Amino acid sequence: MSENAAPATGLEQQADAEIPRKRVMAWALWDWGTQPLNTVLITFVFAASYLTGADFVDPAVAELGPGHPAYDRALAQLASNYGYAGFIAGIAVLLLAPVIGQRADATGRRKWWLGWTTLVLVLLQFGLFFVYADPRYFWLGAILIGLMQVVQDIAGVNYNAMLVSVSTPRTVGKVSGLGWGMGYVGGIVALGVVILANSFDFWGMPTDDGLGYRVIAVFCAVWTVIFALPLFLHVPEARPTRERAPGGFLRSYAIVARDIAGLWREARPTFWFLVASAIYRDGLTGVFTYGAIIAAQSFLFPETTVQAFGLAALFVAGAAAFAAGFLDDRFGSRLVVVVSLTGMVVAGVVVVALHSLGPAVFWIAGLFLCLFVGPAQASSRSFLARVTPAGRESEVFGLYATTGRAASFMTPLLWGIVLQVTGAAIWGTLAVLFVVLVGLAMLALVREPSHARARA
Repeated sequence: MSENAAPATGLEQQADAEIPRKRVMAWALWDWGTQPLNTVLITFVFAASYLTGADFVDPAVAELGPGHPAYDRALAQLASNYGYAGFIAGIAVLLLAPVIGQRADATGRRKWWLGWTTLVLVLLQFGLFFVYADPRYFWLGAILIGLMQVVQDIAGVNYNAMLVSVSTPRTVGKVSGLGWGMGYVGGIVALGVVILANSFDFWGMPTDDGLGYRVIAVFCAVWTVIFALPLFLHVPEARPTRERAPGGFLRSYAIVARDIAGLWREARPTFWFLVASAIYRDGLTGVFTYGAIIAAQSFLFPETTVQAFGLAALFVAGAAAFAAGFLDDRFGSRLVVVVSLTGMVVAGVVVVALHSLGPAVFWIAGLFLCLFVGPAQASSRSFLARVTPAGRESEVFGLYATTGRAASFMTPLLWGIVLQVTGAAIWGTLAVLFVVLVGLAMLALVREPSHARARA
């Protein structure tokens, strides 16, 4: 089937639909509710300040202090191992996400799948309470965070597919931007609460064995429960795709292979976008996954400064995601993504080239880089919604997660290797930039079909 004869999309079938605002906000609040997992646990607090910090270094080496080669090498090794854990998590998503998405479409149980995966996310966050401040618990923490990344990606398959249920062709950019923006705002508020608690020494609570950080993990779990709930109350379940009866779990892999071939024949823009976005989205993930580690280890930001930078970065990325939604609906998703990735590469090169000038470089160029992360994420999701055939949203967003994880070995593996060789986190920035640049180059193969172009 030619591009001009592309199958109808779910958005086109909703062209005249009136979407209640309550439904849109309930959907967006799931992003708000799960964002602290990324912001507080994976990025700015638990992983950056705790799991890859001195508490998990051999005590004899920890006594040597910052600046000693053995101490710095030990921290770099922790960061490298953390990257390898992310690599293993990526393989798990690669194997599971497309099958789960395909089966969710066939059965019309997207919300059911999202409910169970959200529950598992909550339990994993509670599990971090048992990661004590001792080198013996490093791998427990790394594995739990890796599992969180797996489950969150699988949950995102059906959450992203629901975008079609809460938007129309004229609003999909704004709604996708709202979701990402709400996520960033939720991250800002949650991180602000953590910073406030830290500034008051957790109101006199004992913090031995990393108790302060472990309680933060419990706080994030409770946050997820509260703010994810509205989606399950107000967003309707999808209707099953009658012509796509679910088969056995193993047979689902054969169905996925057939579907990929079908996308190549019938929806070529969707196919090429899945390939290109797989690469650059792994770089986008790397920005926040490793950015705080770079700030702490290469620019010697103390914990409070890392968290302050995190607040500023989330504010910038969230505000940009909100604004980009309007640009997306006006000028098209692809243009927003291209401009955003280009801006990220330029800002990242500045961080590396001028890092010897000190923290001011990271504050200025780092925040400029974050300006483009939110728009790239939001418009990638809305572009895929614009070109996905009707009734195949969970399948295609499952492939979206899968192709992203098919390339997700790139950033964690390159990060781990670069740090292993150089012993310095700043050079890991080049690993992240390389992945973004390759994805940007691949985006040249993507052509936006006429039916998917934004309408003024």
